[in-house]
This record gives sequence, structure tokens and C-alpha cells, in this order.
Amino acid sequence: MIKKYLLFIGLLTLTGTVMWSQHDEDQENKGRFRYFEFRGHSGNHLYTGNTLSEYLKNGYGSVELRYGWQPNKPEGWAIPYGSPSYGIGAYVGYIGDIEVFGNPNALFGFINFPLSKPHKRNVFAISPSLGLTYNLKHYDPVDNPDNDAIGASMAVYFNLNLGGEYKFTRETDLLYGIDFTHFSNGRTVTPNFGLNMFGINLGLRYMYNRDQKLQNKDFYANEDILRSRYKRPVDRTKTKFDKPNSIDFYVAVGTVQNSEDQGTDKRYYTFSGVIDYRYRFNNMHGVTTGFDVFYDGSLVTEYPETSDQFMYAVHAGYDFSFYKFVLRLQAGTYFGDDKGKKSLFLRPAIHYEFNDFIFAQIGLKTQKGGRADWVEWGIGIRPFKW
Repeated sequence: MIKKYLLFIGLLTLTGTVMWSQHDEDQENKGRFRYFEFRGHSGNHLYTGNTLSEYLKNGYGSVELRYGWQPNKPEGWAIPYGSPSYGIGAYVGYIGDIEVFGNPNALFGFINFPLSKPHKRNVFAISPSLGLTYNLKHYDPVDNPDNDAIGASMAVYFNLNLGGEYKFTRETDLLYGIDFTHFSNGRTVTPNFGLNMFGINLGLRYMYNRDQKLQNKDFYANEDILRSRYKRPVDRTKTKFDKPNSIDFYVAVGTVQNSEDQGTDKRYYTFSGVIDYRYRFNNMHGVTTGFDVFYDGSLVTEYPETSDQFMYAVHAGYDFSFYKFVLRLQAGTYFGDDKGKKSLFLRPAIHYEFNDFIFAQIGLKTQKGGRADWVEWGIGIRPFKW
């Protein structure tokens, strides 16, 4: 915060200094900032199934490589969010007995939100990743009957890392953190207890400026050297809205299997209909509450009548917004018969806003707390705002 100055001439001097410093900062942040990042992971499984404990007792190990971009436009979307970086990555892991699980690989996208002030040498950050896991060895009634965690050779890859970035040299950071990794197909194919892994990670990040070769190609140059790391601005002003209230309508479909259908192509359709009230505190934070109508065709084995395959619920949640994306987490409960799904369900989702009126959303509806019920693929509209 800028301290109060008693003398008018001091205020003028400070204003001039800030303007000149901003000019210098823009020049110092000249170029295109990129980085490579390597991490090693190790930890244990949080297994909720019945048959794999012996295969998972030795924990897991994995490595990942990331390539990141750092937005640096002074008027760009990233400034109010602390100037997060984003990019793509690849994962290779050992998660247990190879004969049961295979050697999973994953491709994913990530975004890295810094939590500490820009001047800190040690910066804490939170980084969610989302992608696709492949090369899994899945359940087979003959060849792999013990694998009740994975029912298909591909699954969703999700990782959430909370850690630190220590500025070691001009170009390198030492990385450390704790992270949670999840493989699941959302009951699209059974069995699907999923794999949940919790552990630690260590790594190294190398940063460079792609425009250095345009500035000076001499490997031994000591002049015309561009900054290799982006200097984040201090300003993280949150924007408030003239119309923070809205009513959203959202519909989604999905497909699931029952456990008795595992190893077959038999599946059922699902539907989610949602009416949401949304209030946005500012451009980053918001809350939602609303009503749900669910249809689960897989209930037909216990509830033959179509009308009995519907459920009704209420929910509330939190939204974290950045650019045109929203990371959403909602928790809800049924009123009336929950059809054996227990009272609590969650809906973690990612939401993309094409404009102020229409949006798309992919989410996971759970049952019995955190167990996957089905994946929601949906689209929504926002007709009312005030």
C-alpha cells in the first residue's frame, strides 16, 4: 500500500516515480516467457475398493513434464488473477502391479495460480490439471478379474497440486509440494472404484524468453539480455459487476453401467436438469444455489417404472472464475427417496462461458459422498441478470 505523504511535492515525485517504474517494468517484461518443468511424484493410494489392497501396498511413483506459457500483456485477462501461467503436460506412472494396472500415461492441460506476493523468493501456488489417462490395463473377467478400480483402458486424469516455487537462479526454480491424483471414468464403464493417490513431489523448472534470439543471438553476450522470468505486477484488483445476480438453466446427459454389467457393452442413459441462482462477488468469486432433477436409467433393475427412476434435490456451491472458465464445486442433498444413493452428492465441474447468455459445462455427479455416479455433459443458458 502507498503510504500517505504530507508534502505535495513528495506526492508529485512519487507519482512520477511510479509512472517511470511502470514504464521500466513493461520494458523489463518484454518478450514471450516460457518454461519447462520436470517433477517426480511418490506416495500412497487412498483405495476404497475390495480386491486390490495387496497390489497397491507399495504405493506409487510417477514423473511428469510440463511446458508452460506466461501471459504478460498489461491489459490482459491474467492480471487480476495474479498472472497465472498455463500449459500442457505428459505423465508416466507406476501405480502398482503392472500385470493388474499396466503402465499408465496421461496427457493434460494445467493452470498455475500463484498465491504469494510477487516480490517473495519462495512463492506458494495451487495448480489443477485435467486430461486423459491411457494405457491402463482394465478389468477382464478372465485375464484381470481382481481389478475393480478401472473398467476401461482410458480414464479421466485429474491432479491438484499445492506447493512452493523457490527462485534458485535467474532461470531456475526448485519445486516442491503435496498433490492428489485421481483416475476415473465416472461409472461410464464398470467396475469403477477409481484410483486415488496422495503424496509429495519434487522438481525443477527452467524459464527462458523466446524473444532473446531476436534481441541478441550471441551466446556470450552480456548486453541486450531480456529477462528470463516474468515479473508479476502487484495489482490484483477484483472487478465488481453491475449485475451480479443471475438465474441459470442447465441440462446434461450421460451414460453409465451397473456393476453386474461389467465386462459387457450394456449401459443406461442419465439426465440432469438444474435451475441455479448465482451471485458473483467479483470477477473471481461467486456462490450458487438451486434445484436439481435427475433421471438414472440404471435404476431400472430395482425400479422398473420410469417415473420411479427420477430423483429431486437441492444444492449450493462455490465458483472460482478466471478468463471465460469457472471451476465449480457444489454439494447437494435429495428430498424424497434417494434410491439408495445416500443423502449427499457432490458436483465438481468445469464451466466455459461462450458469452453472457450461453455456457457449456462438464461435471461429475457423485453418490454416497465422493463415489462417481455419472459424468454430466451439458449446456446452459443465463436469461435473467440483475
